[in-house]
Amino acid sequence: MTIAATSQAPSGPTSLHAMLRIVGWIGLGLIAVAVSLSDFLASAPADATGIGALLAPPSADFRFGTDILGRDMLSETLHALNATVRSALPATVVTLIAGALFGFVAARLPRSLALAVRSLVGILASLPALLLAVLVIGLSTRDWAAVAAGLSAAPFTFVRAFDRARIEERATHSEYARATGISASTLLRRDLVYEFSDTILSSAARALAAVTLVLSTVSFLGFGAVPPHRDLGLMIAAAKPYFLHAWWTAAFPAAALTLLILFARLAAGLDEGERA
Repeated sequence: MTIAATSQAPSGPTSLHAMLRIVGWIGLGLIAVAVSLSDFLASAPADATGIGALLAPPSADFRFGTDILGRDMLSETLHALNATVRSALPATVVTLIAGALFGFVAARLPRSLALAVRSLVGILASLPALLLAVLVIGLSTRDWAAVAAGLSAAPFTFVRAFDRARIEERATHSEYARATGISASTLLRRDLVYEFSDTILSSAARALAAVTLVLSTVSFLGFGAVPPHRDLGLMIAAAKPYFLHAWWTAAFPAAALTLLILFARLAAGLDEGERA
């Protein structure tokens, strides 16, 4: 195969996959702008009641309508998106540290200990992340919901990182490095640098999608955020009594949440059916 042949443009499915990842990052960028400017873009402060008529449908004055307390739904959705993202970011960091970093390091432990840790965390990874988050919140307080979401998403991330590290450890270049006298700690640091420089963005986007889903669900169920700090999950939960005759009270927060998770999954390059 010639150099010209190997440098040809990627095939159709690969090109589409790359394009979808770009779309995902552009979407996340737009959401970051909306979150950063939410206080400027919103026409009303967070939880400001009596702005308009009760349960007014979308109109020129209130593009997303109003809720049962007369709050502007567009402003409330922007503030809730801000609250959701601000909770999801530290949760994402927790997942990257407890999952990706710890998984990669654990793979370099003595073989029997490493496999024992892998088996234990693998069992946790088989459980629904939502149940793990509720358990952690129950053992602590709802103020720790972000940490709970990060820890609940960590087991699956741990398993992925562990398995990649084991493959890397058995690679030819690693065996050659050990044969030339490079210490295990030096080899670990080198592999960590390569691993995180290659995968940190996709891992972060993958973790963001997972923790956002968990955080919104625990808020929907009443284990997470409490007023006046309403996130998107809490907004959807508050709209349950009125949704059948005032669809806009839940539809717009749900749409914002869907876009956030969708863009994160696209940016991570997740395939159909793949777990975050």
